[in-house]
Amino acid sequence: MDFIDMLRAAERTNRSLLCVGLDPEPARFPGAWKGDPSRIYEFCAAIVDATQDLVIAFKPQIAYFAAYSAEAQLEKLMAHMRAVAPQVPVILDAKRGDIGSTAEQYAKEAFVRYGADAVTLSPFMGYDSVEPYLRHPGKGAILLCRTSNPGGSDLQNRRLADVDGQPRVYEHLASLAQGDWNRNGQLGLVVGATYPEEIARVRELAPTVPLLIPGVGAQGGDARATVQAGYRADANGITGLVIVNSSRAVLYASSGDDFAAAARQAALATRDELNAARGA
Repeated sequence: MDFIDMLRAAERTNRSLLCVGLDPEPARFPGAWKGDPSRIYEFCAAIVDATQDLVIAFKPQIAYFAAYSAEAQLEKLMAHMRAVAPQVPVILDAKRGDIGSTAEQYAKEAFVRYGADAVTLSPFMGYDSVEPYLRHPGKGAILLCRTSNPGGSDLQNRRLADVDGQPRVYEHLASLAQGDWNRNGQLGLVVGATYPEEIARVRELAPTVPLLIPGVGAQGGDARATVQAGYRADANGITGLVIVNSSRAVLYASSGDDFAAAARQAALATRDELNAARGA
């Protein structure tokens, strides 16, 4: 199955819109593991085992592994997720953005080395920085569109005087992702949960692309407002999926030996809250 098909299957099987972000911080690990980067794989694998039947996707953030020279642990984790949760797509959160042969190498890193089903990208350098990823059949490319950080407004909210209607940058990007850029049908967009009105605007412009929405949980995004702004369904089924990410609220639900069980309870509560918001 391609990335979009995997998302839809995971949503049905696990009845979930929740994505668990895997952002391991050794300083926050439980008990004797605290401060020990060699435990990154074990910590993340325990979270995966505890939540794999509750999620629509997993999203490892590569920086949290690379900072501790833990790329080998990330490779091992990717293999573990394939073994225990083959039905759950894995989004490598890398936010790469480059052109030509460099982009080709980043695409190999994401899809060949790590075996990810999708990768997050910065589209600032234009379509030729995205196209190399689309050469990998069935793989997803999720473009930063309207991010939740305050500085996102510095560029994303600027109007384009040379485009009909003078859309904002993020609006123009949403239109491109729905249209001309989506040549393999596998594009998605990142839209922060802290801006539900702008999630709704992105959904209006890109009615069928999946939206990866970080910011629910520790970052303060409202789960109900997020789903109502971005999720779309009709009598024929889901027309616009949302992938609502929660990282710290799940990973660090407990600092004790019960961390995995606590993570499961946090994930279950968030999944149920998201389902209630869409009337499921």
